[in-house]
Amino acid sequence: MDFGIFGWIFIGLIAGVLGRFLVPGDDKMGIIWTILLGIGGALLGGFVFPRLGLPISGLWSYVAATAGAVVLVLAFRFIRRR
Repeated sequence: MDFGIFGWIFIGLIAGVLGRFLVPGDDKMGIIWTILLGIGGALLGGFVFPRLGLPISGLWSYVAATAGAVVLVLAFRFIRRR
């Protein structure tokens, strides 16, 4: 199923919110940055998950996107501290 840009925005929003929820903290991000975080997480997860032999369809796409968003949140905090 291809939802186009709205699918990316929706998955980005869900993954970004879940990623920020799983790694709580005082990140000053608005909704646009949260969506971009989720989209970046989806791209990262979509790149890494198949290389680990994990599926990337259905619910696993949200898991991959959220895992990627968590990694990006942690990387953002690490870079911001330095």
